Amino acid sequence: LKCPATITDAVPSISIVGCGIPLPKTKIVRGGAAQEGSWPWQASLQNFGTHVCGGSLINREWVLSAAHTSVLGWSASLGLQNLKGNNSNKVSRNVHTIILHPGFDIFSLDNDIALLRLSSPVTFSDYIRPVCLAANSSVFNNGTRSWVTGWGTVQLSPSFRGTLQEVQVPVLGNRQCNCLNGVGLVTDNMICAAISSSCSQGDSGGPMVSQQDGIWIQSGIISFGFGCARPNNPGVHTRVSRYQSWINSHLEYNVATQKHLMR
Repeated sequence: LKCPATITDAVPSISIVGCGIPLPKTKIVRGGAAQEGSWPWQASLQNFGTHVCGGSLINREWVLSAAHTSVLGWSASLGLQNLKGNNSNKVSRNVHTIILHPGFDIFSLDNDIALLRLSSPVTFSDYIRPVCLAANSSVFNNGTRSWVTGWGTVQLSPSFRGTLQEVQVPVLGNRQCNCLNGVGLVTDNMICAAISSSCSQGDSGGPMVSQQDGIWIQSGIISFGFGCARPNNPGVHTRVSRYQSWINSHLEYNVATQKHLMR
């Protein structure tokens, strides 16, 4: 098998109002501690008050994450900058419902996506806002600049970072990703990103985003890696664009159910 050097797909224009917009004065860097308000959709999913993995806010009531991280007893913290100490912008909600994709495979991690419904809606603020989701037709060029965020372990360290971290990663084409990691392990439901110290247990379920026309679009959900922070072992993410219909079906169903109950 000959590994391709590039993939020349393009990203169609996406126009979604009210999502993917952080504080205008925040500065995004290639890596390190994130400035407060830079990633207002970032969620910390916690079990008994301990950070376990990441997620992303997609509207006032729903968080998107990875299926393999989902357990009972979750709570979600939004507007969170530091895992310890004072967080004046923090808002927490219990997770009321967890919906795993019916095609999720725990062994291959195919369809590694879950929807988490909060116990009550959150109020948007400068520090709590939803991310835009990649459209069904979205594809991403090999090398597209993207960012992953979270509090996860880095450089093979066993402990979480106290402050929200951000790191820039380029998209890696699936065929090239399969060449590096084993042919067939990366499916069309996945999207890869090149070597990054952010690939870690603590960041599972968190977002990978790219900017288009000033709007941040979530292209991936951090799923797994073939040895984090090691050479030739890129991170593998759930490809969000493949699940727009599934996501919308559950959001629309719950809106319709609520309207029926209120009659």
